[in-house]
Amino acid sequence: MSAMILETIRSDYLAHLSYILIHKGKAAVIDPRRDCQAYIDLARQHGASISHIFETHRNEDYVTGSRELARRTGAQIMHGKGFPFDFGAPVSEGDWFDIGDLRLTVLETPGHTFDSISLVLRDMSSGEDPVAVFTGDALFIGDVGRTDFYPDRREEVAGLLYDSIFGKLLPLGDHVILYPAHGAGSVCGSGMAQREFSTLGFERRHNPALQLGREAFVRRKAGERHEYPPYFRKMEEINAQGSDAPLCEIREPKPLGAEEFAKLVANGGAQVVDVRSPEAIAGAFVPGSLAIPEQLVSGYAGYLLDYGQPIYLVAETQEEMQSARAQLLRMGYDRVEGWLAGGLTGWETAGRQYDSIPAVNVRELVRRIQADEDFTLLDVRKQEEVEAGMLPGARHIFLGDLPNRLTEIPRDKPVTTFCGSGQRAVIAASILKRHGFERVEDNLGSMAACRSYGCPIVEPATSGKPDKQEAA
Repeated sequence: MSAMILETIRSDYLAHLSYILIHKGKAAVIDPRRDCQAYIDLARQHGASISHIFETHRNEDYVTGSRELARRTGAQIMHGKGFPFDFGAPVSEGDWFDIGDLRLTVLETPGHTFDSISLVLRDMSSGEDPVAVFTGDALFIGDVGRTDFYPDRREEVAGLLYDSIFGKLLPLGDHVILYPAHGAGSVCGSGMAQREFSTLGFERRHNPALQLGREAFVRRKAGERHEYPPYFRKMEEINAQGSDAPLCEIREPKPLGAEEFAKLVANGGAQVVDVRSPEAIAGAFVPGSLAIPEQLVSGYAGYLLDYGQPIYLVAETQEEMQSARAQLLRMGYDRVEGWLAGGLTGWETAGRQYDSIPAVNVRELVRRIQADEDFTLLDVRKQEEVEAGMLPGARHIFLGDLPNRLTEIPRDKPVTTFCGSGQRAVIAASILKRHGFERVEDNLGSMAACRSYGCPIVEPATSGKPDKQEAA
């Protein structure tokens, strides 16, 4: 007897979860990513061919891999009806598809988007009771999907999501295993649990959003305000058509020596992105480059990079470069054309000019605050982080908004950038340096260091004086 296989494919940093089901020589993939070789390898490993591909909803945070995977396997693509896809076939409530003895049945579960579907898994060799459900972005572990993509219909879509969860998903049974399309760290929700396994019964009892009645649920969801990176619209555009550029036709980034790299930078029109660690970037970086540490590329490239210009990377190793490039490809940035071979060491030993960002220790930062020194402490964290407390006198501008709000920052005094741990702070510092701010520092460690050291914390609505101090 052939084993029934269910594998989760995780895309780091995007917190995207996709799945492959395999039985009796057939395989189905749910919510594939663009770089789809992993699914093909798993199917081949188990002697199966991929026959079906399912998209649980249109996606805003990454390029879907349906068309790429279909090109390479000949599989059928299935999706919901509420979005004008230019490819695949729409499915309806109750449609079912067999993968060996495994059956996937469609539930229409709108709310996060109008086209959202969930897929109920049954093992037909054991009966018709549901075993698991793939919920896309309707229901997460510890949260539910965001419903702010239709700002003029907030209450309506929030109500649709409530009805989808309470009217269709939870009635499947407490024993049913939950497989969502995202985990903790995704921009498609907040408050998700760190684990990637749960049941509908556990969520019904413990998921905070599921403890609310319909009216309170709708009110809460309609009042939410999530970040909306500019690249989301680009993802909607690409995903409506499916990516037209096969990955095999996208050239690998070319390794460039310091002289060739310098000429490209000098000619303009190129985006130089340094993906090394914050500490390395602070020590020395190519003048004019944008710092985005490798683990934050998925989170912030979509706010800060232009799709129309080529991208050149600065990395410590080839592995670091390839990780950053993979993240960019998943977001539709196909023009990663080169990288600085040898990293900053090669740049420095070629005698090229480099810049640096002085790092401010948390103790020095507290001393300055207590001495009431004249400097700008720029806090670039998200709104919900700031609402939990900030340092006295800090100016808050969310990192994604910073390029459009530079006029709010005085140029006649030092600027010290600040975030949760120092990684976003170095991004902010590099943005300021690129725009001509001369006295720029970053606080490595930032709020995490403050919580270890015991900085004064104030509520964001206060005047900036630490009259409501607490040990962080």
